[in-house]
Amino acid sequence: MTGVQPDALSPPPASAAGRADVGPPGEASAAALPARHRPALAGRAPEQALLRRVLDNARSGSGGTGTLLQGAPGIGKTALLDWAHAEARALDFTVLRAVGSEAEAGVTFGALHQLLWPLTGRMRALPEPQRRALAFALGEAAEPVRGGFLVGAAVLALLAGEARMRPVLVLVDDLQWVDSSSAAVFAFLQRRTAEVPLAFVSAGRPEGATTQARPGTVVDLSALDGDDARTLLRTRHPHLAVTTADRILQEAAGNPLALVELPVHLHPDQARGVMPLPRRFPLGHRLERLFAPRLERLSDEAAHVLLYAALGGTAATWVTPALLDGLDARRADDVLDEIETSGLAHLEPDGRLTFRHPLVRGAVVARASGPQRRAAHRRLAAALPYDDPRALGHEADATVLPDEDLAGRLQEAGRRLALRGGDAEGALLLHRAAALSTAPAARARRLTWAAAMAARGGRLPYAAKLVEELRRAPVPADSAPLYAYAVVYVDQSHHVDFESSFTLLPQALTALARTDPGAGPFDDLAEQVYFKLLLATVYTSDPRGWAALRAHRHQVSALADLCRRAWSDPARTAHGTGAELRATAAAMSQEQQAGAAWLLLWTAAAVDMADASLWRRFLGQHAYATQGSIAKAGGYQNYLRGDWDQVEVCLREAEAADALGYHCNALLFRHHYAHVLAGRGDEEALLALDRAIRPAADRARMTFVTDHLTHLRALAALAHGRDEEAYTTLAGLTPPGVLPAGLPWFHLPFFDFVDAALRTGRTGEARAHVAAGSAARMGDISPHHAFLLAAARALAAADEDADALFEAAYAVPGADQWVFELARLRLAHGVRMSDRHRPQARRTLERALETFRTLRATAWAERAERALHSHATRDGGACSLTAQELRIAQLAADGLTNKEIGARLSLSPRTVGGHLAKVFPKLGIASRAALARALEKGAA
Repeated sequence: MTGVQPDALSPPPASAAGRADVGPPGEASAAALPARHRPALAGRAPEQALLRRVLDNARSGSGGTGTLLQGAPGIGKTALLDWAHAEARALDFTVLRAVGSEAEAGVTFGALHQLLWPLTGRMRALPEPQRRALAFALGEAAEPVRGGFLVGAAVLALLAGEARMRPVLVLVDDLQWVDSSSAAVFAFLQRRTAEVPLAFVSAGRPEGATTQARPGTVVDLSALDGDDARTLLRTRHPHLAVTTADRILQEAAGNPLALVELPVHLHPDQARGVMPLPRRFPLGHRLERLFAPRLERLSDEAAHVLLYAALGGTAATWVTPALLDGLDARRADDVLDEIETSGLAHLEPDGRLTFRHPLVRGAVVARASGPQRRAAHRRLAAALPYDDPRALGHEADATVLPDEDLAGRLQEAGRRLALRGGDAEGALLLHRAAALSTAPAARARRLTWAAAMAARGGRLPYAAKLVEELRRAPVPADSAPLYAYAVVYVDQSHHVDFESSFTLLPQALTALARTDPGAGPFDDLAEQVYFKLLLATVYTSDPRGWAALRAHRHQVSALADLCRRAWSDPARTAHGTGAELRATAAAMSQEQQAGAAWLLLWTAAAVDMADASLWRRFLGQHAYATQGSIAKAGGYQNYLRGDWDQVEVCLREAEAADALGYHCNALLFRHHYAHVLAGRGDEEALLALDRAIRPAADRARMTFVTDHLTHLRALAALAHGRDEEAYTTLAGLTPPGVLPAGLPWFHLPFFDFVDAALRTGRTGEARAHVAAGSAARMGDISPHHAFLLAAARALAAADEDADALFEAAYAVPGADQWVFELARLRLAHGVRMSDRHRPQARRTLERALETFRTLRATAWAERAERALHSHATRDGGACSLTAQELRIAQLAADGLTNKEIGARLSLSPRTVGGHLAKVFPKLGIASRAALARALEKGAA
């Protein structure tokens, strides 16, 4: 049983890495049983059914969402992944698998490398920018891809290519230990499972997960109940005495791992009930104790081998001379046999030493003394290349005293990881470098780098801890701008506090204007600092921010200044933004676009142009900071464009943001969802959400959110006909004829204000507002601004001009994309035409009603129904029915069902239903119960 490979800590061969099964279509694993005939796991029938549906959706191409199996150690997560693995192979899937490792949580893209190793030969087929980005991220190319990272897009393209041959299942175990860079790519893939035949199933513990966003389905695995626990115990240990089994069931408390492992510790006579059971089992509060007795019985050589494997991560699980600590061949075989016999680890045929359970790894490390662990780290470091980040990590773990040479090497390795997109992992190395620094100034510089990189890499709580550490000592002047960036990043995103933005960032820009930042991964620091200051200013409307942004606009790119103009006072500074933005984006290369993603997205968001044609270009960037911005832009655009059911994703994104420490993002996601609640007129839910987020927004002086919430309450009041309340509220935001500078999204309540003013008889105020919009050339800012101005003109027009102006509003390019506002415009137009007995009124009102029903905007739908009823009553609604429609309506009014009507008229029930769907709007009603009365009125 040697299984020894010649190279020390060599990477896994393509045939085994990541526990993947990749082969030609039709090839199934030899161990896999036929699909649907595999034994069920005790107590996991619902979870198995869910996983079957996930696989079926991927096979059928109907799409799906990522699935996370979540639960405590030993609860059976890995068993379910193993079951899904075998099931998928029997169904002719390509199965790619990766396992997180606590020892490799700091290895950039380490888990992704495991996952993709079987497909690396197919990277040549990727477009050149994606191929280069992915090769560099995986450490297989020396040249970095400047301006951003296309790793997510490259991985998706690689998997899509494989999925063209057969569906793909991605399995990721121990997600809580997956490195941050890989976890961000996995989160990106989870958002895109609907686009390719791809199923994504992960497993992890509830605490400490590194996932960048929660997947669509989260399955919380609980302990097995009494019957299922007994079934599992009897299946695995059939010879236990009844009394012994009862005690094991009591001790295990439904934990599957404990049920399987606890009987292993018993003497055969104890298992048979002959000898008394121990008073205490090796369990307690930590399941690792299950394995302590077996570890104690190992020889020193076997214990050392397991310690090397536990500390070394994936690279050290391959049985190499380094792992065997120089043992001769015969003794090596004996040691491996001993490990195999213990049941703590297993030697695979391909030479891989796999632990019985992740808890074994933890138990091995916990059992070793400090000197033993340091000695193992030194040996592991010696077996790796000198400048390998893993080797440096082992050296650092083996070092007790400051070491400037090692600190310098760690700093350089961290810089290289950041260039590969591994900001979070680079931060870990920089933090270690800071701890090993001999000079206070060097320590502060490295700690500052670490904080900034952790923030940019999506590890915000970690960045917050580093910032707190930084506050305890002076920061060198040459690191002050980066320090300001790190502090503000944490304050804005984590603490939802913007005061430091106005005290630190202007100083940082002044310092950067005098010096070359020379900060490696932060060579665009001035642009990033400027953007952070812009964010704080937009959110708070603080005049200090606008003054500083104007003063430093010459330090940044034309795009950054365009973003400032789009937000600062758009009624006076944002003209032509839409056209300029499109031209700028079109002229940028893919890599340039990636680097400027935030600025492009925020400029587009200012003028409601952050649609799929723009923001999807940046989905290839994997870091949560960028993905969070994209998700926010997408959620708001879904609201504007009428995809309201999709906006509900914002609530899940808010939970993910809170879990990651991005509390400002969480607040903004919930704020976006409030738009849908207001549009639907769901005032109870809107008020509850307002109470949840307004206090935090008030504390942070986030007028961007509080003013929006005020606007949304007015919109909901409009929906329910409380027009005076709506007018008063809106006039407080935007007085008649005034387009306030402190309201960068002044166009959103513009149409609502005109509507409310007209409904309350304030025609003069409504026309003054329209005149202000025309004078400000509001239509030259963006397509949405143009539509809202045209719509408001139509509402406020005199009767003789109204039809032409309504038609002009409908004809604004792209008018149909503003679904909710267009439906409201049609409602107003239909009511006006109905008042003038115009025959087109009915069709216009019907189209508005259809949209409101699709949006589930119930309050607005009821208004449209009332308008239709009024129109039908005024014009003799029953007379507008065809003979067939009238006959069906009369039978339905008599109480007959669709099936009974169909039988009488020789029609199918579906045809009857189709006729009734036309009858209701013609009569201005919404239900069968109102038919009789409506027909009576029409006859009268």
